[in-house]
Amino acid sequence: IDDVHAMVPPDELFAVNGLQFLPFTTLYQLVAEQRGGLWEQVADVVLLPDLLAHGLTGELRTEATNASTTGLLDVRTGRWSTDLLDRLGLPAEVLPPIEAPGAQRGTDHRGIPVVTVGSHDTASAVVGVPATTEAFAYIASGTWSLVGLERPAPVLTPAAMAANFTNEGGVDGRTRFLRNVGGLWLLQESMRTWGRDDVAGLVAEAAALPDGGPVIDVDAPALVPPGDLPGRIAAAVGRRDLDPVVTARCIIDSLATAFTRTVREAEALAGTTVEVIHIVGGGSANDLLCRRTASLAGRPVVAGPVEATALGNVLVQARAAGALAGSLADLRAVLAASVDLRRFAPA
Repeated sequence: IDDVHAMVPPDELFAVNGLQFLPFTTLYQLVAEQRGGLWEQVADVVLLPDLLAHGLTGELRTEATNASTTGLLDVRTGRWSTDLLDRLGLPAEVLPPIEAPGAQRGTDHRGIPVVTVGSHDTASAVVGVPATTEAFAYIASGTWSLVGLERPAPVLTPAAMAANFTNEGGVDGRTRFLRNVGGLWLLQESMRTWGRDDVAGLVAEAAALPDGGPVIDVDAPALVPPGDLPGRIAAAVGRRDLDPVVTARCIIDSLATAFTRTVREAEALAGTTVEVIHIVGGGSANDLLCRRTASLAGRPVVAGPVEATALGNVLVQARAAGALAGSLADLRAVLAASVDLRRFAPA
């Protein structure tokens, strides 16, 4: 990362790609690959969904929403940034052309169409948010959490960069203005440490505890590695140890606190107001997490669907095939009328 930032300072990088700075971003990985023994043999740099599509169709393209996460896309034009590529010494010819979701990539050997969708999983998950208003925030809640807004254009202010928000591409040219937040990894790994698998029972016990318990920073680097997470959580709240029920409640309250803070920051940075928060993905099945988020945020929470990513994928394919028509709002209206949702009012 330091080598890349020496070639392109962070503020200049953000002004072009609009992304938060994460070490696994493709841009940093490709600069590192140039030092390896295989770089001279590279013919094409292909993202995994596009590699699968190439295996099906023989066609080589780069789907736009996934391309937007590489750090090499100009967030304003939706094209590869020739300026960044030149400054980083990366050859433009190894990057296949950009293709928007909803295009037919080609056909497989049986003549079955292969449709490009939002191949970044969060891009499809956001399509799968059953919103009935444009003034919504989304939380894709799973092992990790993605918390943000859908915007018509990127937010490229110095304040957005300082807050470590990112501008990733969405379907129909929308921008996913979001930040990565800790997730249910904390509970999953804690349960592995305890040797327990009764998630529903543990969460029910945690829900019976009073509000106002300990809260931790779910984004703390010390909470990322596997191992004795319960011990690290106890240390973070200044305790020698916490029993599993108190630890589970601490994790859920801490996630709800982080969700609330991030939604409010996104509103302030984008200059907008959210009327409802949608939680999709696995976390949408956690009633305590949804209820606490609604209470802390002071906004209604709509929970579901769990499989928003798959459903967003299907909606884009259905529209491409002519089975559905209209805008993202139209697709979401179909979804909202087709799935079971749970609603949580602020307490």
